[in-house]
Amino acid sequence: MAQAVKKISRRKKMENIRAYAFMTPALIIIILFTIIPIIGSLVLMFFDYSVVGTTSFVGWDNFVKAFQDREFIIAIKNSITFVVIVPVIQILSILLALLVNQKLPGITVFRTLFYIPVVTSMVAVSIMWGFIFDTQGIINTLLQDLELITQPLGFLNSKYTAMLCLMFITVWQGLGYYMMMYLAGLQGIPQELTESAQIDGANTFQTIFKIKIPLLKPYIWLCSLNSVISAIGVFDVVFVLTKGGPNNATMVINYYSYTKAFGDFQFGYAAAIGAVQAVITTILSIVVFVYGKRGGMTNEE
Repeated sequence: MAQAVKKISRRKKMENIRAYAFMTPALIIIILFTIIPIIGSLVLMFFDYSVVGTTSFVGWDNFVKAFQDREFIIAIKNSITFVVIVPVIQILSILLALLVNQKLPGITVFRTLFYIPVVTSMVAVSIMWGFIFDTQGIINTLLQDLELITQPLGFLNSKYTAMLCLMFITVWQGLGYYMMMYLAGLQGIPQELTESAQIDGANTFQTIFKIKIPLLKPYIWLCSLNSVISAIGVFDVVFVLTKGGPNNATMVINYYSYTKAFGDFQFGYAAAIGAVQAVITTILSIVVFVYGKRGGMTNEE
């Protein structure tokens, strides 16, 4: 009996060793490229750091400078504006999930097609849409061929349309991801519930709004939280297509921090901007989290 216990104990130790061995490479990468930079930025935000000159301690001056910086205030407003896409992408994703959840011929192909943008690099997606929105792109060419316009429209060159274009690209790229999340939730709903409702006389819309949507509330809460975090942290599409322009119309916090760090070499100031972004993201995430826990997006009564 004692030998059997020792064998089991030895086997568990070996399993633990194997598990840690498999996790070690990923943990090393996370420590080197995530944890250490975060700790470094927490210190850096209180310094006027210079790569070649003198580094001096400035305390809270970087934060004071940030909130007196007009461009940074604009970047905050634009980043918060980006959160507008959260309900849009969630509603569209739910509708899409309801559509592809049907048992139709070739529906697997449609699911795959909708998901392809998710596994495609945002840089590649941005470049593709840049060609489409270009003054010589597909949209302008089509509108001119239909004689709806006489001059090409600068979708990404206008302060009135540039942000809308970036938000559209973000929704298009993320739609498949959230669709799959909601599809998983829909397929987890017992078929007996919808069948019972239909027997009782419920039509398709009543089944969706009275059974499926309420049971999807935990998924809506989780996806909304993820979407808010992604919206505040948007960077790639801005970097590739607009560089924050025109006239700061698409300047967001992440890109502004990048320009200050690697454009102006104000690393301490950039670290302070990143800290403010983290606080804004945390506040908005708490709002979504608290709303969900109070019953707005959960199955708890």
